[in-house]
Amino acid sequence: MTQIGMRNRLIILLILALVFGAGMTAGVFLDQRVVAANDQVIQVPKGIANNIREIVDAWQIIQTHYVDQSAVNPTQLTYGALTGLVAALGDTQHSRFLTPAMVKSEKNFTNGEFEGIGAQVETKNGQVVIVSPIDGSPAQKAGLQPGDVFLKVNGVDVTGQAVDVVVGKILGPAGTSVTITIQTPATQQVRDVTITRAKIKVNNVSWSMVPGTTFAQLRLAGFSIDVTQNMSNALKQIKDQGATGLILDLRNNPGGLLDEAVGVTSQFLKTGDVLQEKDATGAIKMSPVRPGGLATEIPMVVLVNQGTASAAEIVTGALQDAARAKVIGETTFGTGTVLNSFSLPDNSELLLATEEWLTPKGRVIWHQGLVPDTQVKIAADATLLTPEVEHGLTPENIKASSDTQVLEALKTLQNQTANGLSQP
Repeated sequence: MTQIGMRNRLIILLILALVFGAGMTAGVFLDQRVVAANDQVIQVPKGIANNIREIVDAWQIIQTHYVDQSAVNPTQLTYGALTGLVAALGDTQHSRFLTPAMVKSEKNFTNGEFEGIGAQVETKNGQVVIVSPIDGSPAQKAGLQPGDVFLKVNGVDVTGQAVDVVVGKILGPAGTSVTITIQTPATQQVRDVTITRAKIKVNNVSWSMVPGTTFAQLRLAGFSIDVTQNMSNALKQIKDQGATGLILDLRNNPGGLLDEAVGVTSQFLKTGDVLQEKDATGAIKMSPVRPGGLATEIPMVVLVNQGTASAAEIVTGALQDAARAKVIGETTFGTGTVLNSFSLPDNSELLLATEEWLTPKGRVIWHQGLVPDTQVKIAADATLLTPEVEHGLTPENIKASSDTQVLEALKTLQNQTANGLSQP
């Protein structure tokens, strides 16, 4: 979610982290029950001692025989092993291993801050791709789009590398530059983009009246802490402006906190459920709508694209199932699990899917995404109409816009309301 339906932060002592720790030496003892490492004795789950032994043997072979000993970095080998361990689960769009630097970035994002180029990334089909650029970020200003594939970083080939390795090459202090070679799958275009890293204060809630109409566009760029409260304040302002329709723009929204997704959805529904949560045993728990929503009757549509993920998909699915809003755009990313974070001894983390979420009607999101009611593609070079962009535009500018999704949303609202267009 980087994209994260995160609840409680749990702490575990991971066996592999201890085995591969910096104090590991040759001759680590293994039997069917215990592993001795760093003067600690830990229990090995029954039946996997031989598997752990293979990993240790591989480590020792690399440490002894690999020709480029300068590349045998214990920390990098550990992180590579942990990345592969999680990747083997097949949850390539969600569960993942985070280095300490990546943990910091995730926490900053959920707190509404971001340092770097400002893009959420995931591994998809064996490639590191952009889920969505953050609004106002250097990545967005450089024209990076959801689905763009990382090929090189500063001229170094990163194809096939783990996401933590690629992210590690991209991260750096604010004010420094990084050159990224990316490919856009839709056009197969390959280009180099040089981006200056920045410290970004994420403004996850913005809105404006669409010029020439009485419709408001409310954009949510992510689900960080306090988004529900900030959106509530925006809805009050929208009501005071006399808006007769609402466009909820969730495009390029990588998600965030599950609790905020429930809070946001509850602003638009009077009753019902926001989602179903299914645990590893198959048991299902319903998450009900919270009372007191401020916008339960205003006509509305929801905009989505392939960068709409995680918590943003929860909101979309709930409003679509309740027939509260027409969904317009492109099929969403397909992140459908609740992540819990498990801290490791060096402050790295495992983000693991511990629950799967379904729409209130039981539709699967995971790996499939949500299909809009009205599918509208948009040109790769189109300029998205957002509240920030719309300030200063004329009604004629809006009509001539290349943002076909917003234009379709306006058309839909006009058909739903009798007074959608403001009078000259």
